Amino acid sequence: MKKLLAAAAMAATLFAAQVSAMSDSAETGYTETKYPIVLVHGFLGWDTMLGIDYWYKVVETLEEDGAQVFVASVPNASTPEIRGEELIPQVEEVLAITGASKVNLIGHSHGGPTTRYVASVRPDLIASVTSISGVNKGTPIADTLMELSDDSAAFDAVFGTIVNVAAEVLNQISGADFDGVNAMVAIESMTTDNAVIFNAAHPGGIPATECGEGDYEYNGVRYYSWAGADPTTNALDPMDLITLAFTQFFPDDVVNDGFVGACAAHLGMVIRDDFRMNHLDEINQFLGMHDLTETDPLTVFRTHANRLKNVGL
Repeated sequence: MKKLLAAAAMAATLFAAQVSAMSDSAETGYTETKYPIVLVHGFLGWDTMLGIDYWYKVVETLEEDGAQVFVASVPNASTPEIRGEELIPQVEEVLAITGASKVNLIGHSHGGPTTRYVASVRPDLIASVTSISGVNKGTPIADTLMELSDDSAAFDAVFGTIVNVAAEVLNQISGADFDGVNAMVAIESMTTDNAVIFNAAHPGGIPATECGEGDYEYNGVRYYSWAGADPTTNALDPMDLITLAFTQFFPDDVVNDGFVGACAAHLGMVIRDDFRMNHLDEINQFLGMHDLTETDPLTVFRTHANRLKNVGL
């Protein structure tokens, strides 16, 4: 059962910062990191919507064995810089509530560049950044969509309207209620060209080679990443249809999870880039459906929390 990690007197402050958390008594301490963990959703993401958590069962799983976990709420469609600026005060609230000096940020998809931005401009607040299939070097999906928008005013108008309506609906249903969500601006920020510009400004953990590892530590912040490499993983999962459709944007020789290329997701220490998971399996969606022959996504989160614990984070 969810409950906030703050005294009743601080609850209003927590809600104002749009950070939610749960705490359960530690049983083994296996996931008991030194610093709190803050989860940051990706493009068109949410914290909780219609009773479904974006990080499906991830928070409960980590907290069972001692972790302090908070779920941030940032604009679901905007640039990493704007999303990051919304995240910074939430991180500060977590530090005020817990008494910790830093946090471990874990970002999925567009949450990768978002968390990297915060680590770049406020490294004093961040112990580590973990990018889960982060759009760290862009994605062909964004490249193609922006090319189509530039070439066709009709496509730009129709597609732009559809994705912006979707972003606003999710924004309202989830209760995030951020002003100025703009899906086309968000998609443009995920193009290969814009990723190059962003990475030059915020280079922490970015590999110098196409498919290598980046600095494990940069400016006092540790960097980690992992990614899936299979767009379709469970015949019963309706979301596989989406990842299957979007994988068509990738060249045949580019391994991807349906949204992001495996190499493009690399950041810092690469845990793995070949999990038999699609882009949504990585956060245990849809409702925990994933390839039954692959490691459970929740186990990956538990193992990583223990990894952070073991290096003093």
